Amino acid sequence: MNDLSNYRKSYEKSELLESNIPEDPINLFNRWFHEVEDFGGDSEVNAMTVSTIGLDGFPKSRVVLLKKFTEEGFIFYTNYNSEKGKAIEENANVCLSFFWHTLERQVIIKGIATKTPALTSDNYFESRPHGSKLGAIVSNQSEVIPSRAFLEENLKQLEGDYEGIVIPRPDHWGGFLVTPLEVEFWQGRPNRLHDRIRYKSQEDFSWKIERLSS
Repeated sequence: MNDLSNYRKSYEKSELLESNIPEDPINLFNRWFHEVEDFGGDSEVNAMTVSTIGLDGFPKSRVVLLKKFTEEGFIFYTNYNSEKGKAIEENANVCLSFFWHTLERQVIIKGIATKTPALTSDNYFESRPHGSKLGAIVSNQSEVIPSRAFLEENLKQLEGDYEGIVIPRPDHWGGFLVTPLEVEFWQGRPNRLHDRIRYKSQEDFSWKIERLSS
């Protein structure tokens, strides 16, 4: 048995006040993202957890990399035939979360996932390293395979097939845009009285700003 009840940390690095936040959550996300990036210590500041409702009815979370964010939302790329791809096809309600321990911050995004346009996926796929392009083709993500050697042998075969040839984006691989409905910003504070500010999307496309109890 491992008792972790004595694991404690006091959060004292910053604060989140209504007097110092923009009206749009994307602007605050942009500010926080670059502050964390400039501070250093988080090796992949764009690493986020994507949670979906699986075909078996259970929620499931996994870490993926955010590749773009705009006023429209947050974009990541994956195999559409993967477990999460199939889950999103069945139920587009997803949750994204970021935890940046260096500045004691968390962002939780509730939204709707839709496939990005084919051209958007094509352009990003073209920017990927050669090996990553082959990996997108060789891996039937989430499927049971007999061994690691099975993947490596298939990769070796593809390396020969595509030597000196432009690698096209496979139809089963592309992006998802998560359009946010709610965005919650969490800033750690002393005595567990953390700052929590939630933005909720309104019918007129404005954002309602609410403070939540820690």
